[in-house]
Amino acid sequence: MNRFYILPIAAIVGIVFVIRTVIAGSVPPPVAAPVVEPAQPPYPIFVAGSGIIESISENISIASPLPGVIKSVYVKAGDHVATDQPLFSLDDRDVIAEIQVRQAQVEKAQAALEDAKTQLGIYKNVSDTRAITKGELLKRESNLAVASAGVTEAQALLGAAKTTLDRMTVRAPIDGDVLQSRARVGEFAPAQVLTSPLMVVGNVTPLAVRVDIDENDAWRVQPGTRATAILRGNSAVSFPLTFVKFEPYVIPKRSLTGESFERVDTRVLQVVFSFDKGALPIYVGQLVDVFIETSAALK
Repeated sequence: MNRFYILPIAAIVGIVFVIRTVIAGSVPPPVAAPVVEPAQPPYPIFVAGSGIIESISENISIASPLPGVIKSVYVKAGDHVATDQPLFSLDDRDVIAEIQVRQAQVEKAQAALEDAKTQLGIYKNVSDTRAITKGELLKRESNLAVASAGVTEAQALLGAAKTTLDRMTVRAPIDGDVLQSRARVGEFAPAQVLTSPLMVVGNVTPLAVRVDIDENDAWRVQPGTRATAILRGNSAVSFPLTFVKFEPYVIPKRSLTGESFERVDTRVLQVVFSFDKGALPIYVGQLVDVFIETSAALK
């Protein structure tokens, strides 16, 4: 072929290729089906909000009242506990030693008190009042008062040490279930608020749903109205809710979804509902979509 025709032909082929590529790239890709079907509202007029499952008593974060190394852990996550049942205890050897010292001090103070009583009794039983002076009698009475105060102080110190020993065993504040346990034997338990509590306890009979309602829709939610929760990730799991209470203090929304239309200054009213778990595959901490029925007058 003549060289004169090679370059024009190559140019035409290149142009055709570019045109086909542009046309193919301009075709919109097919819309992928959602991984999970979105929740469908069961009411014609409603207010929607995101909710989180929690215990009806609210989730109670268990901390240690005193710093120390954990000696024993008596329960695990999922266990049912009764009020005042031991959850875990700290190393108490130093407190036991202090109790022994305080007990000895009580016995010493009691001996001193008995001696003071005996001395005062001797002086009071002297038949000849001229044998002792009034000052000596007052001194013996003062010694008795001091000895009595010493016994009271020693017993108070012993009681304080026993109280400290009792506080080294952390107990369940309510009847409920251990929802989470991070207490480990040998770990140090600080006496402060922790980001991850040592244990979480709550009453899960029934369960509760805490729902965030945008402040712009809060006026549309009325006590006692019907509400339905739908489980995130499985819209086939839905269950009715029973109104419990409003928490009448509007707070900044803390759990953002990342949607472009959501404002960081959104404020919400929290509404608490309850429900019976039954055989539902639901756990404390799960998220749900909540739809609250409202009337046309509040639309």
